[in-house]
Amino acid sequence: MIIYFDTLHLYYLTQYLPVYRELVRRGIEAVFVFYRQGTTDTVAARVIESEKLPAAWVDTVAKAAGLYREKRPDWVVFGNAFSPLADLDRHSKTAQLYHAIGMKNDVYQPGLMKMDIRFTEGPHYTETLERLFPGCALLEVGYAKLDPLFGQKAHRPAIDFNHTGLDRHLPTLLYAPTFYPSSIEMMPDDLPDLFSGYNVIVKPHMFTYSKPRYRRQRRKLDIWAGYDNCFVVEPSAFNLLPYMNSADLMISDASSALFEFAALDKPVIWCDFLKLRWTYRGLFRYRFKRRMDPFIDQYADISLHAPTVDTLRDCVRHQLRHVEQFQAKRREYTARLIGITDGRVSQRIVDYFETAMAST
Repeated sequence: MIIYFDTLHLYYLTQYLPVYRELVRRGIEAVFVFYRQGTTDTVAARVIESEKLPAAWVDTVAKAAGLYREKRPDWVVFGNAFSPLADLDRHSKTAQLYHAIGMKNDVYQPGLMKMDIRFTEGPHYTETLERLFPGCALLEVGYAKLDPLFGQKAHRPAIDFNHTGLDRHLPTLLYAPTFYPSSIEMMPDDLPDLFSGYNVIVKPHMFTYSKPRYRRQRRKLDIWAGYDNCFVVEPSAFNLLPYMNSADLMISDASSALFEFAALDKPVIWCDFLKLRWTYRGLFRYRFKRRMDPFIDQYADISLHAPTVDTLRDCVRHQLRHVEQFQAKRREYTARLIGITDGRVSQRIVDYFETAMAST
């Protein structure tokens, strides 16, 4: 059996790598297909080398489809929709392993449901997709990305404090904003000073680095990187997991990362102050609401919300003193959204691949 991973964006790897390592453990061949995008190619090449990934490169989605037709892998795993799906060879089965916990409504796009199987995380997504797409092929397995954080403690990824220059004895805050809509541009230039007495790790979304329109976000990162108590994660460090494991609290927007961190039963602060483009403000605010997952509001009480940047410091201090405040909600919503957290999600996915192949 041979499995290809369609890696349109580098951050898809956080979902793919746990599955790939399980495939390697079982002696199953796999290939990662990367897309040349100019701005991130050098970073991707470094990651391929450091992770020792078998890789192929393509220029376009059409070229990727051609590669899959030529190689005829047993499975192609996608992290998003794939427009030329119908053009693939009938021998190749397709699987959807969506790249994140959906906070935006594209998690429900019809193109994701045209594959032979879609792996879902928790009951929320299984039930919602079954309601929207009756008869669809789903398998609820959990969230593969988090497998490394629920395995043996000795093997869980963590940061090297010596590399960051931070003080390992201080409480560590992880600021992990998304690219849009984001709170980055609303944050003060002296954000690290706001949290003197804490370590501040800033892990932006990959698009913050790679997309020209987010240059103002990059300016903030450059300023914060000059503070002794702040470490801004470089683009090549695509994996959020080591920083999640090492942090005491996360600050984020309405993002997948927020729910991922809560699954570790650690407190999060949800930033409600976002920089919206003018086309999403005022009379056009409906566009913002349309962009977001309409079903996610029911989980908004998973954490304390910071309505303005001026309230952020007090929110952080309060949650670090009262870690247990939202514990019941964190556990309830993790079970609904993330699903089973036993470190064996990748095993269940590979079990399915093997069983499906044996039955053909």
